[in-house]
Amino acid sequence: MKIIDAHLHFSNINSFKETAESLSHVEYSSSGILSEYEQSNVVLGIGMGVTEVNEGFPDREGETPMGLDLESTVPSKILCCPGINPYKLEKDNLKKLDVTLSKPESVGIKIYLGYYPFYAYDDVYKPVYEMAEKHQLPVVFHTGDTYSERGLLKYSHPLTVDEVAVFNRNITFMMAHLGDPWVLDGAEVLYKNPNVYADLSGLIVGTRSDISRYDNSERFFDHLRHALAFTDNYKKFLFGTDWPLVPVKPYIEFVKGLIPQEYHEDVFYNTALKVFPKLKKFL
Repeated sequence: MKIIDAHLHFSNINSFKETAESLSHVEYSSSGILSEYEQSNVVLGIGMGVTEVNEGFPDREGETPMGLDLESTVPSKILCCPGINPYKLEKDNLKKLDVTLSKPESVGIKIYLGYYPFYAYDDVYKPVYEMAEKHQLPVVFHTGDTYSERGLLKYSHPLTVDEVAVFNRNITFMMAHLGDPWVLDGAEVLYKNPNVYADLSGLIVGTRSDISRYDNSERFFDHLRHALAFTDNYKKFLFGTDWPLVPVKPYIEFVKGLIPQEYHEDVFYNTALKVFPKLKKFL
C-alpha cells in the first residue's frame, strides 16, 4: 500500500532537534526521513512550514510565509504548507505568500492556532483565507495541545474551526491532531462540516516502545477511539506522523490499529489526494 504522510516537520527548530535526539531517537535529516519513508513505502510527505528567529517557536519575528529550512535542499518527496505568522501579514508578506503559493511544491497553508493568540475566525486571518480560495488550496490548523508551554490552549480548541468552516464553504480545512485531547469536539466539527477533515498525527511522542506502551494502556486512547466511531466516516481522516516526534514505521502500525482495514487506503492515501489536490502532480 502506498502511503502519504500528510503532516511532518523539516525545519530548523531546536525543540524538534531535541525531541529527535532524546525522545524519538530518529535521524532528523533528509537522509533520515528518506530512509524511513523507503522502509514504509511512503511516497510523499507534507512539511508544515515553521521557522524560529530569536526566542524559539512561536516566534513573533518569523516572516510570513514560513518554510522548510532544516537543510538548504528539501527532498523532492517533501512538499510544503507554508506557515503563517499573524504578526507578519503586511502587504509585502501577503505578496510573498501569493508568490510562494503559486509554486508547485506549495500544496496548502498552515496556521498555528494556540501558538499564536488568535482564534481561527479572527479577522487577522481573513486575507489568508482569501489567498487560499484564490489558489484553491486547503488550510491546515494546528488544533489541540501545543508542543510548547508558551502556547495558549483556548485558541487551539477544535470548536473554533466551526465558524470558519461555515463561512468559508469554498475552502477545505484540515485540523491537525483532531484537536487532541478534545477529539470528540473535533469529531463533531468533522461530522457537521463537509469541508473539514483531520489528520491523525502527533498523538504520541517517542520511540516504538513508547507507542506500544501507550497503545496497550487500558484507557489511554479511549477518547480517540470514541471520537473516530462518533464521526462514523473514516474517509474524513488522513495519516500523518508529525515526524520527528515519532519514527514512521511504528506510527503507521499504530494508526492502522485505529482504523478498520477496509478504510486503510483512504486514510493512508486517497483522502490526502482529495484534501491536497496538487499532490497528484508529484505521483
